[in-house]
Amino acid sequence: MICIPVWAATTDGAIAGMERAAALADLVELRIDGIPDADMERLLRARPVPVIVTNRSRQEGGAFAGTEEERVGRLCEAAHLGADYLDIESATDPALKARLRESLAGRPGQRIVSWHDFSGTPSRSMLKAKLEECMADGPAIVKIVTHANDPADCLRVLELIPCARRKRQAVIAFCMGQQGRISRIAAPLLGSLIAYASLEPDAASAPGQLTVHQMREIRRLLEER
Repeated sequence: MICIPVWAATTDGAIAGMERAAALADLVELRIDGIPDADMERLLRARPVPVIVTNRSRQEGGAFAGTEEERVGRLCEAAHLGADYLDIESATDPALKARLRESLAGRPGQRIVSWHDFSGTPSRSMLKAKLEECMADGPAIVKIVTHANDPADCLRVLELIPCARRKRQAVIAFCMGQQGRISRIAAPLLGSLIAYASLEPDAASAPGQLTVHQMREIRRLLEER
């Protein structure tokens, strides 16, 4: 599945972004950490395709400036309103992660437990330990993303995909950065569940992100016989 992250400063801007993205993507990532006064009910009512609701703190590379309780509280609100997916960081306080699990009880939304390394890619053993740590939370999907400083970094991260699949765990795994671009192409071919792509070259939500047009063209070329 191709997911387009939607960044906007206002609820109206995010709704317009979702409408544009829906024509090209299977789902959108709604980055509410960039919307100070997001009207969650309006946003989710207006979604034209399934959405991942993400509320990243500044410590995790996002823009949310409030407390952790407030940050996770917005995710819980989205869960109560029927969000399709909720992305919560593995490093989040266990009590707050439990609060989100409780908010999803009896509801269709699914949790994505994520871990990011914006400085580099750790060893193979540490990556596998992070995979196990994320899986211990019992999410629908584990997301592990690192920054590639060398093409070999991509290989270590991509190895997580068959590892997770053998454990029957849905996974998203790839590398950021210029050196990580090849992993964004290879990951879906290996079974990574979601590929993130921007609407335009200047709208990337992470370094090395390809546009949705580039991703679709690459997919077309690979599927040609």
